[in-house]
This record gives sequence, C-alpha cells and structure tokens, in this order.
Amino acid sequence: MNKLVGSWNDSWLDMSPFVVHFTTSSAGRSAYDNAISILSGRRIEARNCFGTGKNFTVAPKSVCFSEIPLHNLARMADKRGSYGIGFRKEFLVQRDGGPIMYAYKDTAHAKSLRGLVAKAKSQPDDPIWKIAPFVDQPGKYGFTEYFYEWEREWRHVGNFDFNEKDAAFLITPEDLHSVARGFFDAAEMENFGPNYKCPFIDPYWDLEKVKAAFK
Repeated sequence: MNKLVGSWNDSWLDMSPFVVHFTTSSAGRSAYDNAISILSGRRIEARNCFGTGKNFTVAPKSVCFSEIPLHNLARMADKRGSYGIGFRKEFLVQRDGGPIMYAYKDTAHAKSLRGLVAKAKSQPDDPIWKIAPFVDQPGKYGFTEYFYEWEREWRHVGNFDFNEKDAAFLITPEDLHSVARGFFDAAEMENFGPNYKCPFIDPYWDLEKVKAAFK
C-alpha cells in the first residue's frame, strides 16, 4: 500500500488512510444502540443491496463505508449521527472491499452494465455480481435525484466481521469518551465483551484534535 493509504500525509489532507462506518437509528433503536450492537458482536451486518441491479432478487447485500477525511466527519455525522467505527483502508481491501465507481445514468457504460446485470438477474453466481455492487449510477430518476459522490463510498459485499484489534478508532461524542473507556475496560475485566483500546474521535473535531488522538 502506498503512503496515502497507510498513514497521515499533511500534503494530502483531502485523502484519508481510513474508511468509516456510521450507525443510524432504525426500528426503534438509536444510533448509539446500533453502535453498541456492532461493537459487542464485532460484526456489521449487510442488510441492503446497493449498486447496479440492486432491485433484482439475486443482488448481494453489502456494508457501506466512507473515505471522507477525518476532519470532515461532520458532513457524515450531520446526515447519519455521531457514532461509528473506523478501519484502515488496507484492512478493507484485504477483505475484498473497495471504493465504489460511478457510471452516470444513461451513459453508454451505464447502459452496458445494466444490460449485463439484466442478463444475470436469475443467476446469482454470474461474475457480474462481483462488480455490480461497486458501481452506482447517479442521476435523476423521476422526481428523485441520486447524487452521493461526496460520501466517497467504499463497500464490502456480505457481513463484515472484525476483531476489536482491527478497529483503527471509534467515533463517539467527546463527552462520552471517558464513560466509553470505562465500559470497555469493565467488559474486558469481567469477560462479558471486547475492549476497544484504539483512539476515540468526536466527529466534530478539527484536524489538530483528530491528529492528537492518534498520538
């Protein structure tokens, strides 16, 4: 991996060596509840289909991440919430995850990909399903506009399992950092859950605070 993937580079602050997964509220559960569930189970469940052909029954489910620089996490937090987990990019690549691509609606390559997916709509083992989840087609669909390139999205097909030592950092509000440390320390001491000893980051911190957390 090059230095832009594996470490900080102050000359390339528009890039990030990490990807993040934010939790959101769902089905009566808060973003905090869902974050604790992920951290306790050490699994991010793939619950939705994404990419080209996502509406076909055979389309695989994926987990989504963002490569957004850590000092710009507020952009995601404003949309998703203040809780999440971060991993190094190379860890995702080792698990066959990666950044998504864009084939804009009605372009020649978008139409070609849609044609290949349509031919495989009843063939879950077709190789196109290794590619389709990683290609979005931004555009206007009826009264709905779909443009999310700003998220710098990465994906992993299927559930994403990890060990607590794999986490590069956790995302949580600063006023909960001490409480969270105590909770995870107790989990380890009493053997009822994993202990995350990685840095904790508030999504609204500026660059200097984020960098200080990694020191």
